[in-house]
Amino acid sequence: MEINITEQNFDEVLANNAIVMIDFGATWCGPCKALAPVVEEIANEYEGRAAICKADVEECPAIAAKFRIRNVPTILFFKNGELKDKSVGGVQKKTLTDKLDALM
Repeated sequence: MEINITEQNFDEVLANNAIVMIDFGATWCGPCKALAPVVEEIANEYEGRAAICKADVEECPAIAAKFRIRNVPTILFFKNGELKDKSVGGVQKKTLTDKLDALM
């Protein structure tokens, strides 16, 4: 199950999960819509092992600014609250799962 990130729950999600993947996108973004089912699949496959999240850059402008997100989709990978990796643009599922597996 995907977790929706907000300005209010961002720090809590990072604090409560060792491995976190956040998909930053926007409702108007075509590549984001194409990536959404892939992220949902990953959320189901990694349930209990990693928090798979999505964040709308227009609803989380402070977070997007903090991590200098200029293009969507951008996916950030955190381990123990620390940014470890990122992916920008539409990518294949294996690229994302390889990055997640490397953090485990």
